[in-house]
Amino acid sequence: MSLPTRPFLIVYIVWHPDFEDGRVMAKALYDHYRRDVFENVAGGTGLSVIYRSEPIGAAAAPMPIDLEEGETAAVVVLYDAHFGADNAYRSWLEETARRADAHGLGSRVFPVAIDGTFTQQGIVEQAIRWDHWDKMEPKARTGRLISVLSYQFARMLRAYLERLRYPAEPDDELQRYLKRVQVFLSHSKWDNDGAKIALKIREALSKSDDLSSFFDVYNIPPGLPFDRVILSQIRASAVIAIHTDSFSSRTWCRREVLEAKRAGVPLVVANCIADGDERGFPYMGNVPVVRMDPVRADRIDDVIGRLLDEVLKDFLWRCKVALVADAAEAGVRFLPRLPELISLVGLDREAADVATLVYPDPPLGTEEQRLFEEVAPTVRLRSMTEWIAEREATR
Repeated sequence: MSLPTRPFLIVYIVWHPDFEDGRVMAKALYDHYRRDVFENVAGGTGLSVIYRSEPIGAAAAPMPIDLEEGETAAVVVLYDAHFGADNAYRSWLEETARRADAHGLGSRVFPVAIDGTFTQQGIVEQAIRWDHWDKMEPKARTGRLISVLSYQFARMLRAYLERLRYPAEPDDELQRYLKRVQVFLSHSKWDNDGAKIALKIREALSKSDDLSSFFDVYNIPPGLPFDRVILSQIRASAVIAIHTDSFSSRTWCRREVLEAKRAGVPLVVANCIADGDERGFPYMGNVPVVRMDPVRADRIDDVIGRLLDEVLKDFLWRCKVALVADAAEAGVRFLPRLPELISLVGLDREAADVATLVYPDPPLGTEEQRLFEEVAPTVRLRSMTEWIAEREATR
């Protein structure tokens, strides 16, 4: 029942050695995907990120990429004029793209068009258009690239996950890969900031690379019950909770957060408090929080980027669970984030078997463990590593 020894996702970053900004861009991507935010689901120090730039020995191009090193492989190519003018590097890219295409949707090449060279050379693959973001500040530009890549990586992991679920349906694989991630914007209309910020996020999402958004009553077809549609959408979405002054006091805002927690969907809180919270709501914890000034609303890209990180983490976790769930005994529930008291909802604590909640590493702190022991003494809490180790020890 052990998890695969291969990483679920390896990110390769490729650039021509004469591209002066190549190493700087590669380091920014490395730092993001190797940071703490991914280590609890990817293990170690985050995602595996490998550089490919300098040829080795007498070779004229980088070392070939072994697409079997991970369960999925993402090859990010920083394609500039130097890359395009080097026949050996172009041939390397063509061969890598050919092998990735033959390998299936779990291995993809993502060209990043640094300048107009990529499109001028008539390459078939669609590129990420870095050259179109030239009016953005450098930090914002890098953040946009990371957001686009995170979404594409999530698509790859979804294709991998769907292949595990439907191995006999290869013809539908592309349609499942292209399916959009839906975003639900939970906000209060009782203060001016909530609706204003929601509209700005929706506008930003509509301009982002094929992210779609769901915006409460404006997207509910006539004739359908408001509450059923709202709750159904939340269960199928990634959620941004726009926490303005009146948010916690509104019944529907609280209900939307609770439903997101119960469904285990990706959730990010945009902290937009101006004067003060009318009522602290305890169930907005254990999720990422991005502070944003409600007047300037100047960190919308940061909010969206953090949500995309959560979407990617969610698919990494689902892939892990898919490979071990069949070996789980009765009473085991897998949680996508650290357990909290709401995680006890729906458990049959009257049953003879002890319920077990399995969650991403690291293990819960002692103070929280003790609280669970007092409230639910028959429920065991185990990080994924602890649970697998226990299972292996009893085999």
